[in-house]
Amino acid sequence: MPVEWTDDLATGVGEIDKQHKELFRRIDNLLNACTRGKGRDEVMKVILFLDDYVTTHFSAEEKFMKKYDYSGYENHKAQHLEFMQNFSELKAQFDKEGTGVHLVVNTNYMVVEWLQNHIRKLDKALGAFLKTKI
Repeated sequence: MPVEWTDDLATGVGEIDKQHKELFRRIDNLLNACTRGKGRDEVMKVILFLDDYVTTHFSAEEKFMKKYDYSGYENHKAQHLEFMQNFSELKAQFDKEGTGVHLVVNTNYMVVEWLQNHIRKLDKALGAFLKTKI
């Protein structure tokens, strides 16, 4: 099942939307690699990239929130920390079990569903706020 960016996920803030699109592209690459039974090294490269990219992306969002004194900052940051914990669990599962159906299922549950819900709720609210400030 491909992971695709859809227009209903747009926040209206160019930098954030560009980063979200790249996250979706990379997560789709991860799922495709797992589904095709690609080698452990290839999957690990994608996981490591995502780990770094998510940190960079969350930092960028949090920088906007701080700069413009966003009232939802604490809750939003807590959600970012939750995602990072989930992603750490996914990496640990990969280390223990390698690629396969379980990794695909857990990636969909822990990463894709969470990310879509987070963007549709918290990031879109942040985007609406930022459009009044930027």
